Amino acid sequence: MQCADVFFLKADICQLGLDQRKVNMLARDYCPNPVKPIILSHHMLMGMIEGQAKMSKSNPNSAIFMEDSEKDVIKKINKAFCPEQIVAENPMIDYTKFIVFPAQNNEFTIDIRNKDDSGKTTKVYKSYEEFEADYISGVVHPSDLKPAVAKSINKLLEPVREHFTNDPYARNLLETIKRW
Repeated sequence: MQCADVFFLKADICQLGLDQRKVNMLARDYCPNPVKPIILSHHMLMGMIEGQAKMSKSNPNSAIFMEDSEKDVIKKINKAFCPEQIVAENPMIDYTKFIVFPAQNNEFTIDIRNKDDSGKTTKVYKSYEEFEADYISGVVHPSDLKPAVAKSINKLLEPVREHFTNDPYARNLLETIKRW
């Protein structure tokens, strides 16, 4: 049954997470020649709740959805698990590495609180590795990272929000899907 969409949609390219790779390859094996779809398997983002290896649609607080409002994104990111100075199994680091940096041409701006509580200093990171080193050393704190990630994600989602607000067909389609 999981292969059905590939056949029903007559997909030329099937893009899903690595966890769906076996199903996609099975669909590809059953597709007649020469119409085999290209399979693109990508990194699975971590869930935003501690211990969650991947996002879950059944728990809306574990993921950011394309239709989330600006306030929803901020709320979810503020609640997200983000251990200080630890990058392994840290969903905010995962979002930073796999969404924020690539979407912003490997540049990420963070307002970092000064250690003496005299305000904040804006730092522009030109590579993920530079950012990661500062996070591990404690230069960047989760309270610095989360607002910067929320701002970046909201910037990415704004055109999607505008589309669903301004296009009556898209708005109706989204409302129908939400009712289901």
